[in-house]
Amino acid sequence: MQGRSLAEVLTGAVVLLVAAAFLAYAVLHSGRGTVVAEGMQLRARFDRIDGLSNGADVRIAGVKVGTVTDSRIDPQTFGADLTLRIDRSLRLPDDTSAEITSEGLLGGKYVSLVPGGSEKILADGGRITETQGSVSLESLLGRFIFSVTQMNSANSQQQQQQGTPATGSGGGAPR
Repeated sequence: MQGRSLAEVLTGAVVLLVAAAFLAYAVLHSGRGTVVAEGMQLRARFDRIDGLSNGADVRIAGVKVGTVTDSRIDPQTFGADLTLRIDRSLRLPDDTSAEITSEGLLGGKYVSLVPGGSEKILADGGRITETQGSVSLESLLGRFIFSVTQMNSANSQQQQQQGTPATGSGGGAPR
């Protein structure tokens, strides 16, 4: 009986160690763990950042080059002020633009940087001034439905004014 309980305790300990190893691996490789203190800090202001959270990727040409470290509301403009930490080895022109992009229809959001062509380089603590906020899929669908409804009602009003029935009359040639 003594040997059996020792074997059970050792098995339980091994299972806990394996679970802890998986947890540590997941945290370290998720991109949502601790923020690396190294890197250049940049700021950017957006009109809206729907679905973007701290820890989200910052990418150039689809390659992760940094992380969103902070997001705050600007009390004067009510815009979203983001702090980004990017790879220090990158020398980004000061006319670099940033946009909030979606990974897919149901995917998460990230910040996409598009380097400009200026000779001046953004310094640590610099600000990206050319930004495009998040595009809301719901808002786009709402606008589309509204415009189709408006178009249909305008067409039916035009047909009524011309005396043409909006629906088929069903009347054929007299017998």
